[in-house]
Amino acid sequence: MLKAGVLGAGHLGKIHLRLLNQSEKYNLIGFYDADEESAKKAEAEFGYKYFDSIEALIDAVDVVDIVTPTLSHYDCAKLAITKGKHIFIEKPITNTVEEAETIRTLVAEYNVKGQVGHVERFNPAFKAIIDQIHNPMFIETHRLAEFNPRGTDVPVVLDLMIHDIDIILSVVNSKVKHISASGVSVISDTPDIANARIEFVNGCVANLTASRISLKNMRKTRFFQKDAYISVDFLEKKCEVVKMKDAPVNPGDFDMILQNAEGIKKQIYFDNPEISNNNAILEELETFADAINNDTKPIVTLHDGTEALRVATMIIDQF
Repeated sequence: MLKAGVLGAGHLGKIHLRLLNQSEKYNLIGFYDADEESAKKAEAEFGYKYFDSIEALIDAVDVVDIVTPTLSHYDCAKLAITKGKHIFIEKPITNTVEEAETIRTLVAEYNVKGQVGHVERFNPAFKAIIDQIHNPMFIETHRLAEFNPRGTDVPVVLDLMIHDIDIILSVVNSKVKHISASGVSVISDTPDIANARIEFVNGCVANLTASRISLKNMRKTRFFQKDAYISVDFLEKKCEVVKMKDAPVNPGDFDMILQNAEGIKKQIYFDNPEISNNNAILEELETFADAINNDTKPIVTLHDGTEALRVATMIIDQF
């Protein structure tokens, strides 16, 4: 079992602590948090060992799980890597693209592994349809959340939209050609609502909308590709796949047939895959353990996290 330690014991940090503690692939050694009073309360309540310095925790573990505020990701990661430790780092990978590039360089130099916590890659609905997404040419995403003061220290693009940016970059095999975007600050000092249009070299277009002041929560993405429409509800963990194929010569009474202006007939049919429920955070942490133990590439690499941050930064620069 890999010895693991957590930096940051806030809302998400406590979830990571609980899951690492129950995982059969990790031995949770303890945690560090800059808020000593809050940390000691967590230690008393949950029984996790509290380390009074970052250095002491890092020295005691094999894997450092960084769940601190984004501004401190770089310093925490650099310290862990230069001590020869593997890092799991929550999204966004760092505060700037330059910091992310440095982290990637250090990981290679010190021969350790890193993974970024883009948890939607492990969403069971997305996992169920990933093999059916082939060269999408139009993608539409809506990620809406009710207001929560947690996370408002950064623009909604880094708080919410970056999830969808990572998903899009993972399925579009092309470079970004052009980005246009707009953002509006309503409650926070940074934009609370944002819309972005990403155009890729291969002709694919992605339209993304994110809001953290909505009246209801929504996390939906729609993929349009040749002869198929795929919808993923990341919140409800549901998906729908609608496909088209050449219509049979003698269609049945209940077959859905479309005919275009050229007289070509297509049959519409549903091909909804079975969804296997999981704990996405636990799975992302355990697949990282597998990557370390088997010396394989993590599912969400530091390169992936860097590119998602790069695009997010380009969007913010449009505001």
